[in-house]
Amino acid sequence: QVQLVESGGGLVQAGGSLSLSCAASGSIFSINAMGWYRQAPGKQRELVALAASGGSTDYADSVKGRFTISRDNAKNTVYLQMNSLKPEDTGAYYCKLCSGYYCAGATPHYARDYWGKGTLVTVSS
Repeated sequence: QVQLVESGGGLVQAGGSLSLSCAASGSIFSINAMGWYRQAPGKQRELVALAASGGSTDYADSVKGRFTISRDNAKNTVYLQMNSLKPEDTGAYYCKLCSGYYCAGATPHYARDYWGKGTLVTVSS
């Protein structure tokens, strides 16, 4: 089994910063990508940022220039530094680990993905 444990959420005023981390443990065969998704109340879960094992990153347009994703491959940990936070960044933030594919599209039959339980980020105006 693979476990993902997120930490670092909380309440912050608009314009402030928060840092999230997600540590993966367990029987991890390979990691192709790790990333962060978020879900606001009443909305669908959406991609925030992805970091592939080769070093490439991808961001939602809404967070480009404000959020930075990074990974520590030796620790199987992914981080999300969030600056200049806005009230619309509020939501539950989930960590995702993709093994066998790069977290793009539906999960192929030969691949696996794992989710953390989420950490809440609230940005007050």
